[in-house]
Amino acid sequence: MKKFEIVLLLSPELSSQNLDNEISHFKKTIETNSGTFFKEEDWGLRELSYNINKFKKAFYKYYQVELSGNNIDNIKKTLNQSENVLRHLFIKVNEHQELPTKLVNEKR
Repeated sequence: MKKFEIVLLLSPELSSQNLDNEISHFKKTIETNSGTFFKEEDWGLRELSYNINKFKKAFYKYYQVELSGNNIDNIKKTLNQSENVLRHLFIKVNEHQELPTKLVNEKR
């Protein structure tokens, strides 16, 4: 099992219930692919550096997970099929970053 940090950018047009549904679907996808969640952070609605699908903002979600590298393609395929996921980023790390991240501290 390898350690990953995942950042999701979700559509700003999602209602809070739809946002929760999208997140729970993502978590089920990770768990179905033998993944384990350690920690997560909600970075909130933030400005994008550039427009994505005509959106200037997106909901940012950050996760620390452990999963097999073989299953990442399945997870990315599922994320690519969702209209509500604007972008996703998987970063393989040796050790997970201490939380809270600088981005959360910056918001306060």
